Amino acid sequence: MAEFVSGLNSILWSTPVIYILLGVGLLFSILTRFLQVRHIKDMIMLMFQGKSSEAGVSSFQALSIALSGRVGTGNIAGVATAIAFGGPGAVFWMWAIAFIGASSAFVESTLAQIYKVKQDGQYRGGPAYYIEKGIGWKWFAVLFAIAAIIAMAILMPGVQANSIALGMKNAFGLSPAISGIAVVVLLGFIIFGGTKRIANAAQLIVPFMALGYILLSVIIVIMNISELPNVIGLIFRSAFGADSAFGGLIGMAVAWGVKRGIYSNEAGQGTGAHPAAAAEVSHPAKQGLVQAFSVYIDTLFVCSATAFMILFTGMYNTQAENGSFIVNNLKGIEAGPGYTQAAIDSVLPGFGAGFVAIALFFFAFTTIMAYYYIAETNLTYLFRKNSKWTSLVLKVVIMAATFYGSVKTAEVAWALGDAGLGIMVWLNVIAILILAKPALLALKDYERQKKQGLDPVFDPKALGIKNASYWETSQTVKKENIS
Repeated sequence: MAEFVSGLNSILWSTPVIYILLGVGLLFSILTRFLQVRHIKDMIMLMFQGKSSEAGVSSFQALSIALSGRVGTGNIAGVATAIAFGGPGAVFWMWAIAFIGASSAFVESTLAQIYKVKQDGQYRGGPAYYIEKGIGWKWFAVLFAIAAIIAMAILMPGVQANSIALGMKNAFGLSPAISGIAVVVLLGFIIFGGTKRIANAAQLIVPFMALGYILLSVIIVIMNISELPNVIGLIFRSAFGADSAFGGLIGMAVAWGVKRGIYSNEAGQGTGAHPAAAAEVSHPAKQGLVQAFSVYIDTLFVCSATAFMILFTGMYNTQAENGSFIVNNLKGIEAGPGYTQAAIDSVLPGFGAGFVAIALFFFAFTTIMAYYYIAETNLTYLFRKNSKWTSLVLKVVIMAATFYGSVKTAEVAWALGDAGLGIMVWLNVIAILILAKPALLALKDYERQKKQGLDPVFDPKALGIKNASYWETSQTVKKENIS
């Protein structure tokens, strides 16, 4: 099994694949005329507009659910792993994939809004829905939905749960089994409460955890401010093979930076598109822009916080491709949360292990919570009508996978997580490349109405977009009310 997963990852994350993913993000950046720069003000303003309804959630709640999925163990353990095997230069490539990936996040989230549906009184949408309604490939939509359920409910929760268990063991001596049981019980309480409880939990926990984590990193940077020029210089030199120590790792820097960057911010994976579809907005591009900004929050803010704590304090190891150490400052410590714990302890003795364990708990737990929401959305797509028994089976499966991940080794958990992510990324990237036009039309329509001083509203028929049934019905109702 381990050999099969390793072989699958070698294909899904081969060097050509890495550059293709970079190329897709760059293509969308060009096609949208770098909206991630032009519309950054709108991204921030739109986060706080709109209200939830009986069928949907607010823009901020949708953002919080998306960030629940994006901000997870990848922001702590993933960054450490990237530095361990790609060197400091991997941080630059994480930034790069976040910057260009914001355009991919816009495209997939806008498509999710365009082709969303109202099922069982709730808005539902995501790659499976826009593949079927936008491209017309039902078989491909079903394939994505099955892959998403397997990845979200079985393969990927283990990575998050494993990080929680490892952090709690290092900090408080708790056995992984006890940590796993605690996480499963709390997870069950929230997911059995439905979408609204997930949204409410996300909007309460996510801002609190992210701001606290970033604040601590700022304190550590200030306490080591003399290292600022050296660290920034090291990141950029290493990223392009210009550093004497890390020059031979340029290929690994790109590969690990992109892989861990995508794992963390999920741009192009299609996960953020699911909560985006649930938002109550007047125009699809609005939530597309909000979701694009979530990539910035995840990588440019939270991942950078981890990277700076590690690099400013020098608490990391980096291995060459032959297994020898280029840097070996933390002898015997496995790449992961231990780097961040050591970094904090070097500045605030005795504080690092506990803080990182708690941060990991919040980061990883909310991610598992988001995974359930995404898996449930795809289950709803497959079965159309809400089935209590299928929903119950899904809950049991994700809770079992969470406990299993808690007691397995980190290496196995990460390998399974990488495989799940890779499958989803590839299926979704193919879909959004084929289906980019409606998202680009929506962006132009949004910009046109903004220039006219209007609050943009969406009419798919006026743009020649077909099968946007929710919006077509919405426009019909509005016209009837006016008449």
